[in-house]
Amino acid sequence: MNKVIRFFAILAVTGIGFQSSLSAQDAGATQAATVRVVEDGGTGAYPAIMYTDNSLTTHTIFRPKDLSVFGDKNKLPIIAWGNGACANSPWEHINFLSEVASHGFLVIAIGPMPKEGERGGGRSTSAQLIDAINWAIAQNSDKTSALYNKIDVSKIAVSGMSCGGLQTLETAPDPRVTTAVVCNSGIIGNGGGMPGMPALTKDHLAKLHTPTLYLLGGEKDIAYKNGMDDFNRIDHVPVFVANMDVGHGGTYGQPHGGEFAKVATFWFKWQLKGDMEAAKMFTGNPCELSKSTVWKVEKKNMQ
Repeated sequence: MNKVIRFFAILAVTGIGFQSSLSAQDAGATQAATVRVVEDGGTGAYPAIMYTDNSLTTHTIFRPKDLSVFGDKNKLPIIAWGNGACANSPWEHINFLSEVASHGFLVIAIGPMPKEGERGGGRSTSAQLIDAINWAIAQNSDKTSALYNKIDVSKIAVSGMSCGGLQTLETAPDPRVTTAVVCNSGIIGNGGGMPGMPALTKDHLAKLHTPTLYLLGGEKDIAYKNGMDDFNRIDHVPVFVANMDVGHGGTYGQPHGGEFAKVATFWFKWQLKGDMEAAKMFTGNPCELSKSTVWKVEKKNMQ
């Protein structure tokens, strides 16, 4: 099979773990139709839940269960997520997304919440990332929402894996976006690939306006050459690339999303919460991540 096609067609076969369902009332999500806990809710300070809101049935939401600790002085930044293979379901990323949310983030993934034991299907578009951002901003202003005045609408990330990484890059020029995280992905030089994929060319990289993180699976990753070429071409914004020798599937289905979730969470804490301890993972010479035995890193334009 052509490598370009395989780049986004391959889905990592990963495990999905659910614990017992919670009622919408217990979750504090007055508009949630069904609420579940992935694994144990994550390792962060704010155990997370997963649900599809009746006002956004096209997406899956991951956020801390207890919203009482969030308000004027502690708000939830927004992370919009696109799935591998342009899938209209986050089934293969739920461990990763739940873990990130447990550290105090509102994560909105493309696609309805996958049923237990099912993968979900269909195709998605980059516009659904914009839908996620618009919904979160509206929720913050809606006095009837459980998320009213609890969201930091000035801190917005777009992120995604494989085809979702291309969706991320297509969406990243939105002026509201404050950082982008591109996972197992990179622009294919001539804009080719499977039908339905964002047909971006390398010229699009000039439209990026925020600090950008690339997480790649090393030379075994089908996206490795494309992602590294992106990194080498970007010279106008801070950019960091980290490679772990795991191939295109990453570590998303490992407990709590594995190493990819750890690194992404540090980046989100720094970029969206101003956490300078988390920043040390990427800043300084050497940066903390460069001391890892499993990651290889490069960076540009970063103080």
